[in-house]
Amino acid sequence: MLRLGLTGGIGAGKSTVADILSGLGATVIDTDQVSRGLTAPGGLAMPAIEQEFGPQAVSEDGSLDRAFMRQLAFSDPHARKRLEAIMHPLIRQQVGNLASQASGLYLVFDVPLLVEAGRRWIDELDRICVIDCEVETQIQRVVARSGLSREQVEKIIQAQASREQRLAVAHDVILNGKDISNENLRHQVLVLHERWCNLET
Repeated sequence: MLRLGLTGGIGAGKSTVADILSGLGATVIDTDQVSRGLTAPGGLAMPAIEQEFGPQAVSEDGSLDRAFMRQLAFSDPHARKRLEAIMHPLIRQQVGNLASQASGLYLVFDVPLLVEAGRRWIDELDRICVIDCEVETQIQRVVARSGLSREQVEKIIQAQASREQRLAVAHDVILNGKDISNENLRHQVLVLHERWCNLET
């Protein structure tokens, strides 16, 4: 199966595109969803996270205290690397298990931090598709949907790869800026879907 990496900055519209592709017959593996499962109550990552960061990293229900970890990660880059050292091997293992069971026209790995992960992801993919939009549009979308402040969203964006870095590794680009309608977005996805199906055959 064709192995496609789907990525973009926060608020770019990855989930929307992934949903369209899933509806068209692709198998989508959402690494954020995998990560959330690992840090849910009873998740495989939670014992190591509690050991590394202490009980304050664990919510009352036994899941990851995301507010605590977000604050720690953005104030201390080393803390983020310690968390990634726990999470990344477990995510890769879970994703590998899901990929081995996948069926569909092609396989889509929805990886928000694909570029940040470096060659670990890039070398295993046949193509990379980047969802691209203006930074200001990202900020407005995330503030509107999440309740985070503009400053918090700006910090998240600054911690991610830049638009230029993502576009530098892209084989395909989907534009999803403020002037792109839902119909236009879907049309772009359909055009690429047909191209990827032909590459597979």
